[in-house]
Amino acid sequence: MSAEELAVEPVAAARRLLGATLWSGAVGARIVEVEAYGGDPAGPWHDPAAHSGRGRTPRNAVMFGPPGHLYVYFSYGMHTCVNVTSGPDGVASAVLIRAAEIIAGHETVRERRPAARTDAALARGPGNVGSALGISLRDYGIDLFDPRAPIRLELGTPITDPSAIGIGPRVGVSLAADRPWRLWLIDSPAVSAYRRSPRAPRAEKSA
Repeated sequence: MSAEELAVEPVAAARRLLGATLWSGAVGARIVEVEAYGGDPAGPWHDPAAHSGRGRTPRNAVMFGPPGHLYVYFSYGMHTCVNVTSGPDGVASAVLIRAAEIIAGHETVRERRPAARTDAALARGPGNVGSALGISLRDYGIDLFDPRAPIRLELGTPITDPSAIGIGPRVGVSLAADRPWRLWLIDSPAVSAYRRSPRAPRAEKSA
């Protein structure tokens, strides 16, 4: 398993990350919910909802690099959100980790997430993923496939059963709000609830 498996279009990369394990020290988290994000107008997957949607900046530069690196950012001044870069080197895209199941290091995570009432809630929601794994802005750009890295990604076996995966619009984005780029494992209790942004245009109803 290598980062080259993520050098694909955003939704394919998101699908590949479902069921993968993200390790941060002794804490392991099985990824159960993701959102795909594309890039700038010059690339093949223009996505106005992505941080890279308007072009390269110091903040989003890692999204334009090779796949399999950590892109982290601060959301609402309080949450560290965790993303894995995807697509070929030079083309911006990344996958947001929206939810995970903790499979190792439960006691450590419970200390980090005392407000979580159940184990299923320990890493439910993108901000909680970052808190549960102890990831900070200092971890920006880490190569997740470097065996010496403090944060590592194990892709595992691809999930090939389409009935095991839910597909729907992304949460909380006001642009490209109906793009079905959120994927999740249907049988996981850790998956977060869908919330449409109040700033998004009203979804069109099918005839």
